[in-house]
Amino acid sequence: MKRLGIMAALPQELGDLLARMRAAGAVETVTLGARDYHLGFADGVAVVVALARIGKVAAAATASALIHKFDVEAIVFTGVAGGVRADMRVGDIVVGDALLQHDLDASPLFPSYEVPLLGRARFDADRSLSGALFVAADAFVAHEGDALMARFAIARPQVHRGLIVSGDRFVASREVVQGLRDALPDALAVEMEGAAIAQVCFEHEVRCAIIRTISDTADGHASHSFTAFLGDVAEAYSSGVLSRFLSSLL
Repeated sequence: MKRLGIMAALPQELGDLLARMRAAGAVETVTLGARDYHLGFADGVAVVVALARIGKVAAAATASALIHKFDVEAIVFTGVAGGVRADMRVGDIVVGDALLQHDLDASPLFPSYEVPLLGRARFDADRSLSGALFVAADAFVAHEGDALMARFAIARPQVHRGLIVSGDRFVASREVVQGLRDALPDALAVEMEGAAIAQVCFEHEVRCAIIRTISDTADGHASHSFTAFLGDVAEAYSSGVLSRFLSSLL
């Protein structure tokens, strides 16, 4: 692998990755388009790490820069998401097999959710990278599950694979999340970046994978749950999963 691009929307979602890079050696920081791109090594893997910020446009712009300016071979996005399927619980982990923009609707010119002129609504994540993320997440839960339950007062986390949907809206309404369930019954989680990254990577034939930790259940309590989870839990999850994932690539 030439370089692996690693993205997140918020600093907590990167965990201690930048600190581990600096501990491993020199880190070069390049500022481009109001974003900092950090080049170095993490757990022995050559990486470019970027904080994309929130939303599909921000994610697409960052992914494009990673591909064209930094020539990454693949992109991994890590972060939190709201649970959509009824059995998703706070603390669960979802590895995306496919990504879709739930707020894209150019009908009647094109079918709902389909990206105009691309002829598809769903974008597949790379199977190899997604598989490695799943194994890393499963190992993290197996080794740290009891500690996570005791420390953060959550149920024992489960690791899932399936559809993640993205849109430029923070979902915090029982009615809205029920609408997503009705329209997209196989959706596991909802967030604001993944499908944009998957589309950019598809168009440029670059592999990608998306992993999300469920921070809330996308209902009326979502904003409070999201804030508490991000501050207390997200860093521990990202650090634990990313370190295992990167080590598996060697």
